[in-house]
Amino acid sequence: MGRNEMTLTFSARSENEAFARITVASFVSQLDPTLEELNDLKTAVSEAVTNAIIHGYDSDPAGKVNIEASIDGDVVSISISDNGRGIEDLDLARQPLYTSKPELERSGMGFTIMENFMDRFEVTSALGQGTRVAMLKRIESKKALYN
Repeated sequence: MGRNEMTLTFSARSENEAFARITVASFVSQLDPTLEELNDLKTAVSEAVTNAIIHGYDSDPAGKVNIEASIDGDVVSISISDNGRGIEDLDLARQPLYTSKPELERSGMGFTIMENFMDRFEVTSALGQGTRVAMLKRIESKKALYN
């Protein structure tokens, strides 16, 4: 199976988080992932999209969230980006339990969750220009488990 790609752009509205999660899960389903792998991917996508909406755009629906995903063999690559305000201190933002929005009862575990659920995780950001989260996960196909 050669490389397969998808791109999705949507308004920065909280109700689109589920849409994004389900779309990526649908795309990845062609690899026949285990339920655990699928849940890991969906959770990581949810965290990244929610961060873009809440932190990148301050929940302004005029903002756009972009998802690019590709499958190459058994590897899924996902990039979630926004053109929002960016992250002032990336090292601080990556600390477990840190949140810049305590009034919203945010756990501050988003980056930690993404990092733990994916095989590779990277975040880049520039103030006033936005943030990009790039994640990679190898799918151990159930087909291989039964052969």
